[in-house]
Amino acid sequence: MKDVAARAGVSLGTVSNVLNRPERVSPATRERVESAIAELGFVRNESARHLRSGRSRSLAYVVLDAANPFFTDVAAGVQHGADAAGLATYLCDCGGDAGRQARYLDLLAEQRVQGVLVTPVDDADARLQSLPRRGTPVVVVDRRAGPTHCSVTVDDVTGGALAVGHLVELGHERIAVVGGPATLGQVADRVTGARAALEHAGRDPEDLVVLETAGLTVAEGRRAGERLAGLPARRRPTGVFCANDLLALGLLQRSVHWGLRVPDDLAIVGYDDIEFAEAAAVPLTSVAQPRDLLGRTAVDLLLAEVAAGDGHEHRQVVFDPELVVRASTIVPGRSVSA
Repeated sequence: MKDVAARAGVSLGTVSNVLNRPERVSPATRERVESAIAELGFVRNESARHLRSGRSRSLAYVVLDAANPFFTDVAAGVQHGADAAGLATYLCDCGGDAGRQARYLDLLAEQRVQGVLVTPVDDADARLQSLPRRGTPVVVVDRRAGPTHCSVTVDDVTGGALAVGHLVELGHERIAVVGGPATLGQVADRVTGARAALEHAGRDPEDLVVLETAGLTVAEGRRAGERLAGLPARRRPTGVFCANDLLALGLLQRSVHWGLRVPDDLAIVGYDDIEFAEAAAVPLTSVAQPRDLLGRTAVDLLLAEVAAGDGHEHRQVVFDPELVVRASTIVPGRSVSA
């Protein structure tokens, strides 16, 4: 910085202002300093800056499972929001492992990031409470949070009701929900919404067949397809709501393998509306979530908390889902009431 100041003919304080508070420096002086920086190839020591300020110019998103395209789309929204704020982003993939989540949260606390966005594997991890007390805000993504955190999510109860309500409207009597584990809050809420749709239609919500899976993956969807295909036709559900699109795509693949016609023999609804849903061999009806908006909003909530400090009031932002109807539930050219 001394070399830059000497080359530009300004003080060290002016160089610091150009780097950190450029609005305080006149355009002509700023241009002279920036030219000196370029000529000398100067790169500021960000680690030293961290030591002085006690905070890095970065945030982190701790992802439940980066193998799921839903979360990579949310992460893209996080990146867009961080870029706009001039922050770097750490992306930490837990892969559904609570132990890995704990290790990441400890490491991020050491790194003194601006804050942590997290879709938790383990909601009960004490670190989620201790980090804010130690000055690192935490925003919960794709999950409702209690009064101690900001959160951003989609109304999954409404989403489940949209999916099963659509199947009821199409005239399906035997309806199943595929998804799990049941301990995941999103899955539980979607099943609650599915039962509510049956009740709203004047039917017994306990008639809903729930096939719990070990995870929300294509492989688990295939296994569910095997179980359904093995049922006698008179007992087999004719409409299935899957708790996410990966399950639905696996179910679709296995159903076609067993000679079931989609949607004539089996109508399938997914959740998330990832890019692959529309590109499937039979385009998938799905409940859409605003994935990019979830990520951007999470960053906005985090930055607002950082700026407000102790005076911050936590917010819980909930978006509405939207049903996107495609060929996996309606035969092209056939009306909904047919």
